[in-house]
Amino acid sequence: MANKTYAIEWLVKSRHDLEGAKLLCSSNHYTDTIGYVLHQSLEKMLKSILAYENKSILKTHNLVELYELLSDHISLDEEKIYLLSIATTYQTHQRYPVVQKKLPDAEEILQVLEFSQELFENVCLSLNIDKKQVNYL
Repeated sequence: MANKTYAIEWLVKSRHDLEGAKLLCSSNHYTDTIGYVLHQSLEKMLKSILAYENKSILKTHNLVELYELLSDHISLDEEKIYLLSIATTYQTHQRYPVVQKKLPDAEEILQVLEFSQELFENVCLSLNIDKKQVNYL
C-alpha cells in the first residue's frame, strides 16, 4: 500500500532545497554550494518514491543508482540520466577541498536546476501528489 504521507515529507524537504538553490542561484552564489543543494533536492525527490512504495531508503548519494530502482515510476532519457550523474558529483567531488579544484560551470548549474524543477513536477505527478501539499515552508 502506498505511503503518500511519508513521500510528502520527503518532497517537502526536497522543495526546500530546490527553493534554496534557486535563491542561491539568483544571488550568483558559489556554484559548488548551489550544486550541493541541488544534489540534496534531487536525492530527496528520488527517495520520496521509495518512501511512497514503503521501500527501504538506501543510504547512497548516487542519483543514478537511485533512479535505476525507480524506473516503474519515472522514465528519463539519456541526457537527463547524464544530468543525474553530473549532480551526483556535486555531492562527492564538490563537497570537500581539493587542490586547484574548479567550480562547476554556471551554465551547467542552470541546466541541473531546470532539470530538478522538471523532475520535481514529474515525481509529484507520478505519485499523484498535488504540489499544494508540498508548498508549505
